[in-house]
Amino acid sequence: MMLYMGIKHLHLLTVAISIALFVLRFFWKCRNSSMLQKRWVKITPHLNDTVLLISGIVLIYITHFYPFSPQGTWLTEKLFGVLLYIGLGHIALSKRDKKPVVRWCAFIAALFCLALVIKLAMTKLAFFMGYV
Repeated sequence: MMLYMGIKHLHLLTVAISIALFVLRFFWKCRNSSMLQKRWVKITPHLNDTVLLISGIVLIYITHFYPFSPQGTWLTEKLFGVLLYIGLGHIALSKRDKKPVVRWCAFIAALFCLALVIKLAMTKLAFFMGYV
């Protein structure tokens, strides 16, 4: 039980850090800030997201909630939500020239995906696959 609680808290901490870094980097992107060129800004999100992924995998192992299984439909939806968030985040933070409206739409949609992922994690109730 202690291992589960420790990994869960690590996972939640890395989620909070990931969200904060995403919002901060988007703000800097909109401002054309030189902060985006700092070494720590380029490395820290990748290190944090690696710990986030590993802690998520460990939680799957500990809890035996598996995606693509009948008891893990909520986790399957969470996984797809995370993948969609990553894609939208990539568009929002892309180095390519994008119209501001495209960046803002991707940013807002990414935050919406995050809200769904958090709701799924808290309730463990599938939104879409539960009705199939």
